[in-house]
Amino acid sequence: MTSITRYCLDHRRAVVLAWLLMAALGAALATTTVNRLSHSLATPGTAGYDANAHIMQTFGIDGNEQPTIAVLTLPANENMRTATGQAIAARTFAAANRAGHLAVADYANTGDPKLVSADGRTTWALFDMPNPDVAAGSGVMEAIPGALESAAPHGVSVSVTGFEQLQTVGGASAGGGPGILVETLIGGIGALVVLLFVFGSAIALVPLLIAIPSILVSLLLVFAQTQLMSVNFLVQYLVAVMGLGIAVDYSLLLVTRWREEREAGRSNQEAIIAAAPTAGRAVMLSGLTVAIGLLCLVVMPAQFLRGIGIGGMLIPLSAITAAVTLLPIILSALGPTLDRRRFVRSGSTTYSRAWAAWTRVIVRRKWIAGAVGIAAVLLLAAPALSINTGPARADSLGGTGVPARTLHGLEATGVPSAVVFPIQVLTTHGGQAAADQVAAIASRTQGVYTVLAPATSSFRQGGAALISVVPTDEGNTSAGTATVARLRSALSGVPGVEVGGNTAQNVDFNHAVYGNFPLLLAILSILTFLLLVRSFRSVVLAAKAVIVNVVSLGASFGFLVLFWQNGHGSNQIYGVPATGSIQNWIPIIAFAFLFGISMDYEVFILARMREEYDRTGSTDEAVIGSLARTGRLVTCAAVILAISFASLSSAPDITVEIIATGIGAGILIDALIVRTLIVPAFVAAMGRWNWWMPQPLARLLRIEGPAAPIEVPVEAGSRL
Repeated sequence: MTSITRYCLDHRRAVVLAWLLMAALGAALATTTVNRLSHSLATPGTAGYDANAHIMQTFGIDGNEQPTIAVLTLPANENMRTATGQAIAARTFAAANRAGHLAVADYANTGDPKLVSADGRTTWALFDMPNPDVAAGSGVMEAIPGALESAAPHGVSVSVTGFEQLQTVGGASAGGGPGILVETLIGGIGALVVLLFVFGSAIALVPLLIAIPSILVSLLLVFAQTQLMSVNFLVQYLVAVMGLGIAVDYSLLLVTRWREEREAGRSNQEAIIAAAPTAGRAVMLSGLTVAIGLLCLVVMPAQFLRGIGIGGMLIPLSAITAAVTLLPIILSALGPTLDRRRFVRSGSTTYSRAWAAWTRVIVRRKWIAGAVGIAAVLLLAAPALSINTGPARADSLGGTGVPARTLHGLEATGVPSAVVFPIQVLTTHGGQAAADQVAAIASRTQGVYTVLAPATSSFRQGGAALISVVPTDEGNTSAGTATVARLRSALSGVPGVEVGGNTAQNVDFNHAVYGNFPLLLAILSILTFLLLVRSFRSVVLAAKAVIVNVVSLGASFGFLVLFWQNGHGSNQIYGVPATGSIQNWIPIIAFAFLFGISMDYEVFILARMREEYDRTGSTDEAVIGSLARTGRLVTCAAVILAISFASLSSAPDITVEIIATGIGAGILIDALIVRTLIVPAFVAAMGRWNWWMPQPLARLLRIEGPAAPIEVPVEAGSRL
């Protein structure tokens, strides 16, 4: 690390120019990068995905894409029992085809009485949709309302709903939200406030100066990634918000250590060099743990998860590089000038007496402190045992917007909310006879509300047929998934039949992805363990870090269940009632991100403990010295990252909100309970065993230095 710092200082112009060029290129390509991102949640190789892919190939309709439902209400003097009313509805619904390629199922082409309300004035139609990521589907959903309204005669009301419309919180009334740039600016302002509190001088601007090029270079790398593979749209949010948070965190650690060295009497240049092998090494280790956590998503059998994992991995790598190459140059040029006037606190700005006092209490009462911390984490994690993975309940979405009111009005006529989650059945041969047979079997299957099988060209291609099955229960419930299982079983004897749709694909996703979760956990734990063993020269510290990290993640999942699934807070803050479930891929994403980010703070603390132990030979003094120097830093770093994710939760997409709040809450729980209570208590309790390092493993990992130092007792006068 020292050689890297010296090299950058000796070649500062070239380094700065390289960063400016890459950042400018990243900014210039930002819009192109975002436009290349995909909304696909593909899981190739599963039965549900393959069925949906075959539907797409045959009919140009994406079986996994939730359909749009249009609801039409006739004037008081008309109803669907008259030829005039039927003609009005038929012409209006047919106009939806002006929006683009659709498969329209309505009363005119099915004659299904369940598409008409009891009073005859209201009728609804289901529009199966193409994939919005392909040219044929781009903008189709957005154009449907206008096409219907322009075709509806005077006195006829028509509105649309559907899961896609509902999950944009507030529906059409919500607008597009503040946008990523505004969300990032909000996070940046919050970070600046915290940094001003930490540093009390204009040096607080330096971490933000590092975050800007780090984010832009991350975007540039994601652009390169999109040339090689599909990248999910969530990466853009993570680059902006997580990129801001961790770049600021890493800079915070390095600037704090630089200031500590300056307070010890070193010159500016000497302080920069002295911070490299300590804080610089910790930053490198922290970034690698985050990168490993995200990269492990590549073992998941879902392409979009792999894309998120690789794209997310680029964020900490950019932040590390900016912190260890660009930051020393800025400190060399501007550090003393920016730090000269301190307007918040006087005296030491790197050693906290309050944190030292707090840690002494923990060391004295280590067993009580550890028990309290573990009890708190387990209490928070307990709700995670009841997590239900799947899309949010349709009734919990949309707020008071038009799509929500439309769905509730449709439900009032007896149509189940599960209409937004139809099961799509494909028959590959047999023509009309096969379609009729499948429709008859599906109609008799328990849990099915109605079956829509128009004999139009949109639902018939050669010998193939598309049948939309509307269940009585949504696909995020056990009853809804049971309907898929029963339908698959009932149709298993019919040749050439595939069962798709969003629910079927989600069921198969759960089996495939969560079946591989133990592999993800094993790989992630082993890689992180070996990396930490080599860095801390301790088996015990590394094992404890991994175990405590995994346990603490349960608390963040517990928060997701309490806040979103059970609705204790989501309605009050976001206007979203209990969702009843958590989108099935969110826990995997949250786990990968939180594992790495939480390990960040573990590294900050344990790296300083190792340093203090090597200096003093006392475990207790190492714990106290570490928290006195890093407690405030870790807490403020967590607050900064939590603020960044909180700003992201202003996005109108409920999926983004759930991810943002889940990760943000997990970061705060980890920093405030685990790292500043459980970790110091357990290290103090383990005593000299913390530093045990077997010689064979030390030789295997090429660890230099003493493997198991002998603890030096603290003098009696200083015992705690």
